[in-house]
Amino acid sequence: MSATHQVFNQAPPRIDVNEYTSHTALVEAVGAFGGGWATDALTEAGALVGRADFQRDAELANTILPKHLSHDRWGNRIDDVEFHPAYHRIIGDAIAHGAHTSCWSDPRDGAHVARAAMFMQFGQIEPGHACPVSMTHAVVPSLRLDQKLADEWLPRVFSTDYQHELGGIDPSTGRTTTKTSAIFGMAMTEKQGGSDVRANTTRAVEQSDGTYLITGHKWFCSAPQSDAFLVLANTAAGVTCFVVPRVLPDGTRNVFNVQRLKDKLGNKSNASSEVEFDGTVGWRLGDEGAGVRSIIEMVNQTRLDCILGSAAGMRQSVAEAAWHVRNRAAFGATLVDQPAMTAVIADLQVEAEAAVWTGLRLAAAYDDDADESAAFRRLATAVGKYWVCKRGPNHAYEALECLGGNGYTENGFPLSRRYREQPVMAVWEGSGNVIALDVLRAMMRDPLSVEAVDNEFERSLGVYREYDLHVERTRKLIAQAAADPLAAPALARRLTESMAIALQGAILIRQAPEAVTDAFMAGRIADPGHMYGVLDAKLDLSGIVARA
Repeated sequence: MSATHQVFNQAPPRIDVNEYTSHTALVEAVGAFGGGWATDALTEAGALVGRADFQRDAELANTILPKHLSHDRWGNRIDDVEFHPAYHRIIGDAIAHGAHTSCWSDPRDGAHVARAAMFMQFGQIEPGHACPVSMTHAVVPSLRLDQKLADEWLPRVFSTDYQHELGGIDPSTGRTTTKTSAIFGMAMTEKQGGSDVRANTTRAVEQSDGTYLITGHKWFCSAPQSDAFLVLANTAAGVTCFVVPRVLPDGTRNVFNVQRLKDKLGNKSNASSEVEFDGTVGWRLGDEGAGVRSIIEMVNQTRLDCILGSAAGMRQSVAEAAWHVRNRAAFGATLVDQPAMTAVIADLQVEAEAAVWTGLRLAAAYDDDADESAAFRRLATAVGKYWVCKRGPNHAYEALECLGGNGYTENGFPLSRRYREQPVMAVWEGSGNVIALDVLRAMMRDPLSVEAVDNEFERSLGVYREYDLHVERTRKLIAQAAADPLAAPALARRLTESMAIALQGAILIRQAPEAVTDAFMAGRIADPGHMYGVLDAKLDLSGIVARA
C-alpha cells in the first residue's frame, strides 16, 4: 500500500515550539502585571513543555491510566495509586519549576503573576497533574491559620524536589522512607451533600492528645496519592477543618481507604477517588465549627487556578488550530488565508486572550494586599471563574473542528483530550449555580467588593460607547439584586455573566492591543450571542490571527 500514495498537505507535529515566547498575550500580561523578572524561568519552561518528549509523556499519562492498588500481595491494606512514569516526570518538572508554591516561598512583586504563568504552561500541555499542583499551592494560606501545622508542613510544601513515594514504613517491606517534600489534596464533598458541605455526615471526635479520630466518607477526593489533605468533618460545634496525613508521625500509614478511582469524562491522568475514614487521625485546623472559614481561602485559590487552567486550555486549542490551518491547503489556498477560517481563528484567539488577561489580572490582585485589591479579588475571582470556565468547552470544540477528522481522533492529536478536559474546570470548586450564588453572597456580605469591581469598570469608561452602555446595564442589574435580595437568585447567572463581560472588557481596554479589544467589543458586547467566526471582516482579523 505504501507505493500507492505519498503523505502531503498534512500539518507537521506542533513540537519544539517555545510555549512561552510564542504566546504573545501571556508574555505581554506577565510584563504588564509585574512578573517580567521571571522571563528567563518562564522561557525555559516554555521550551520544556513544547518538546516532543514532554508532549508524548502527556499522551501516555492520559492513556495508561492510574491504577488503585488496595492491598499488597501479603494482604496488607496499602491504598496506593500506581501511575505511568510519564505522569511522575510531568508533575516532577512542574514542581521543580515552582508551578506549585513559588509565589509563597519567594514572595515579591509579581510573584503570583509569575507562578500563574508557570502553572498555565504546564497545564496547557497536561492538565491532569495540575490538580494536585494547584491544591498544594492553595493550601498554604489555610495552613498558616495554625503556626504549629504551618511549621511542620510548609517547608515540605515549598520543596521543589518531587518525591512520589508516600514515605514512612512500607507495610510490604518494612523499609522506612523519609520524605522532604509534600503535595496536598482536599476532601470536602459527600454523596448526600455535594457542594452543600453542611449536609456532610462525617464526624470527628477529639482525643486526649489533641488529635481527632475521623469516621465517614468523601465522594470526591482528587489525588489520593497526596501526602496530606484538608478534610471537613463535623464536631459538636459544627463543620470543622482537619489536616489528615497519609503517614502518621510514627511512620505507620493512617487509615485512608480508597474505595475506587472515578471513571471520568476527562482529566484521566488525575486519580480522583472515593475514600472512607475509619478512626482516621486528623489535626484540627482553625476553630471547631469554623471549617468552611478555614478552608475557604484554599477554595478561592483553586478557583483562580480553574480560570488559569481554562485559559491555558484555550491557548492550547487555538494554537493547535492555528498551526493546522497555517500548514494545510484546501480549495486552492492555505486554510488560514481563506476569509471564513481567518474569522474563526481570530474569534478563538480573542476568547483565549480575554481569558489570559483576566487570569493574570486576578493573579496580580493576589500580589497586592491593599484593602481594595483584597475586596476586588473576593468578588472578581468568582465572577471570572463562572464565565471563563464555562466558555472553555465550546471553545475547545470549535478549535477541534478546525482540524476536521484529525481533531476528532486520539492518536497524537491533543484537541479531543482537551475537549473532554475543559468541563472539569467549570465543575471543580463549584459549578455554575454555586458560583453565581457565591457572587450574590459576596456582594451582599461585602459591599466593598462591589465597589472595587465597579472601580475596575470605571477606569475603562469613555473609550468604547458600547462598553459604557454595557457597564450601565450591569450597574442596573447590581442595583436590582441589592434592592430585592430574595429575588436576586433568579437573576444570579445573568448578573454574573454581565459582570464578567464588563470585567474582561475593562482589562482588555487598558492592557490589550487595540485590534483584540476592538474585536472583543464587537463580538462580545455590541453584537453577542453568535457562534465563533462571525466577526466583522473590517476588523484586523489577520493581525489577531498572527497572535495565535
